[in-house]
Amino acid sequence: MPSKKNPLNLNPLQLKTLTLLQAIATLPDAKPGEDEDSVLLTSLPDPHGDHFHLGDAIVAAKDATGLRNPAVWAALERKGLVKTQFPQSATLLAAGRDYDTGLKDAILHRAGH
Repeated sequence: MPSKKNPLNLNPLQLKTLTLLQAIATLPDAKPGEDEDSVLLTSLPDPHGDHFHLGDAIVAAKDATGLRNPAVWAALERKGLVKTQFPQSATLLAAGRDYDTGLKDAILHRAGH
């Protein structure tokens, strides 16, 4: 039987936030975390206008409201996906890094040039 999509029942805001944390973890300034296969994220993007840049992608600010929401971070931590030091940093755990949110292509917009 195929695995259940969204097995932790994350809500849409939690899924978007986790997708963004996964993308931030691939940027050059991400550092290895203390836990095995974890990534320490110390710089969160600040929107300018209605969007922000995340590596080679553009993200609509409306898709990133969870990055500044302590309740979202707490939920992701309760579900074992991150360790939070809100609002300074987060450690994306291996479970969070590998969780398939299904939103990567929907919120990380890449130009064709």
